[in-house]
Amino acid sequence: MVPLPDFKHFDFAGLGAADRYKLVTAVVVPRPIAWVSTLGRGGEVNLAPYSFFGLMGSDPAVVAFAPGDRPGGTPKDTALNIGAGGEFTVNLVSAELAEVMNATATDFPYGLGEPGEVGVALAPGVRVQVPRVAASPAALECREVQTVQIGRTRVVLGEVLGLHLRADALLDEARKYVDTAALDLVGRMGGRGGYTRTRDTFTLERFTYAQWQRAREDTPLG
Repeated sequence: MVPLPDFKHFDFAGLGAADRYKLVTAVVVPRPIAWVSTLGRGGEVNLAPYSFFGLMGSDPAVVAFAPGDRPGGTPKDTALNIGAGGEFTVNLVSAELAEVMNATATDFPYGLGEPGEVGVALAPGVRVQVPRVAASPAALECREVQTVQIGRTRVVLGEVLGLHLRADALLDEARKYVDTAALDLVGRMGGRGGYTRTRDTFTLERFTYAQWQRAREDTPLG
């Protein structure tokens, strides 16, 4: 048998927040990016990226992302806006949009809309009042269902009400087949500055239990 490698165990109860962040962001990869647009109290559009993000289910379709706090402990603008209005749009980020997405991560003062500052064109929403990034290849219109607070971690759960999808990435509208590679999305690798493309893929077919049994019979152990 091949010998197992050595492992190091980290007890998170004895680690500070910065060390926990470095460890989990290094191993939970790649992480999709939620480029979230919301409406501020004055009607301005806030736009900020979050890589603590994922799809949680499809019936109904639910997404989750975690907007943190500013250094002083005040919730970030995204969390404040969702708390006030309940609506948000998750814009998916293509490689072409990576640099401008990164620019919107700048710590702009509350009320100063990132789209206007960095030059992001917007398009109106359909099921929500929040606009989407016009050049984003896919955007999910969402309504907050619940926000869960665990210590300083805030997790927003949102039901997906609608999807904007670039038409050239739709292979078969009737069957809802999408050419995911055509979206050329990017994800986060590590904590600061690391990204990856999503076109380098491979396929593994799933087995039924009957197929697994037949495979075992065809290739007996030993």
